[in-house]
Amino acid sequence: MRRISDVVAHMARWRPDVEAAVFEGRRWSYGELDAQVDALARALLAAGVGKGDRVATLQTPRPEFLVSLLATASIGAIWVGLNPRYRADEIVRIVTHARPSLLISRSEIGGRRYDEDLELARRACGRRPRLIVFDGDPVPEGAAALEELLGAGAGTSDSELARAREQCGGREPCMIVYTSGSTGVPKGALLGHEGILEFCREQNRLWPVDPVRVLNYFPINHVGCVIDLALPCLLAGGCIVFMERFEAARSLELAAAERVTLLGSVPSVFHLQLAVPQFESYDLSALQLIVFEGAPMPAALIDRLLLLGVPLATNYGMTETTSAITALAPTRDAELLANTVGNAFDGVDLKLMRDDGEEAAPGEAGEVWARSRYNLIGYWNDAQATSRALTRDGFFRTGDLAVRRGDGRYTLVGRLREMFKSGGYNVYPREIETVLEAHPGVAAAAVVGVPDPLWQEVGVAFVEMRGPLEIAALEAWCRERLANYKRPKRFEIVPALPLLPIGKVDRQALRRAALGQASQP
Repeated sequence: MRRISDVVAHMARWRPDVEAAVFEGRRWSYGELDAQVDALARALLAAGVGKGDRVATLQTPRPEFLVSLLATASIGAIWVGLNPRYRADEIVRIVTHARPSLLISRSEIGGRRYDEDLELARRACGRRPRLIVFDGDPVPEGAAALEELLGAGAGTSDSELARAREQCGGREPCMIVYTSGSTGVPKGALLGHEGILEFCREQNRLWPVDPVRVLNYFPINHVGCVIDLALPCLLAGGCIVFMERFEAARSLELAAAERVTLLGSVPSVFHLQLAVPQFESYDLSALQLIVFEGAPMPAALIDRLLLLGVPLATNYGMTETTSAITALAPTRDAELLANTVGNAFDGVDLKLMRDDGEEAAPGEAGEVWARSRYNLIGYWNDAQATSRALTRDGFFRTGDLAVRRGDGRYTLVGRLREMFKSGGYNVYPREIETVLEAHPGVAAAAVVGVPDPLWQEVGVAFVEMRGPLEIAALEAWCRERLANYKRPKRFEIVPALPLLPIGKVDRQALRRAALGQASQP
């Protein structure tokens, strides 16, 4: 296999009638999914999309998103996922940076219309990308329905399609995943076919499940959706049970009804599921493995999940490393699950570096540096960020601090940067501060993360105002410009931000203040 799209094409040739995806009662076989990928790939070629061009998709986690990803990647184009929870400014920033030649989007989700947001993004691009609307949604003026695009692609010959596919794959890029940067500007991590495929193979080897049936409700712009769940499942010939919007009780109902064998999610989701009344009444007897990622799991949650009678596993990684840097094999050892992130993932050269440039000794904290075939190719259109992140010999500097234990496993102990994780998402304070400081009534702002019993960490914003300003106005300002997981959960108005002698904001003082004022769970 040279392309991520081959995971479906291979199964379609071998066992076309096997179930590949389920969504709201409808079932897709590998043969049907592959036919839809081919049809859209032909349409993209007919629309002038070529190797290296970007195709952006705004969609919920459902089979249609998967078709757009695989069709785009299969012809050498680069796919960009857009989260429907993005506000207008976030959509504009990403679209103008990626500059896709085609936007395939929903026009309405859950009562929210995206017409104006998408039009703003298209105008900001200068040369407006063509807007294609998924079937079933209203088609705005100037856009076309997906059905129309597919019809135009029917004339693309088999030889044209085969030629485009023969010329792509391997180490070449297939997707851009945007992750907010410490400067407040999203960075696009460019990931390749080879790294993703090799990661999926190794994950399946480390966490064997048979048959593979996973529940996927992660947003499509998240590596958790695409690389941790969807593609490994398809590579194993399994079935993805899609859920458009997470609801704790409904997720348990689906897991039971669809005989899900692997539950993978972030700790906050397991917290919500375990809080569902009569949790024990759901028939989860098909489960073979539970995986938590994105943040540490509280010991109490681990103990409750172990009562289900199946092993647990975890890993540590990030978008730029195509997910895992370390991973823990399936185990029922509560101490390992609570206090480590496992060993170096197969194929990862990992070292912990001290500030003085020397490697940390066992038991000593150091920054995690990782080198592997899974690493990002670079940041899209950002050579400076790429050179800062990757060393000359190919190590990615994570900014995270870890300790290597005597048993060879790793424990995360902190972060060099101010980034914090909320519900499994990376949240970068500078992005939020930039939004706050754009408000005419704000003179300066600083955001710090504090522990939260549900979301692991949440943001507290300290705001220095220019004049009278209600906190409700700041909340509304952020609500219009930031996805909900990025919004501060508390605002503190201060006469002036505390500064270090060198003039920088004293974030440690702010964090101490935030912790002192935090309500007790």
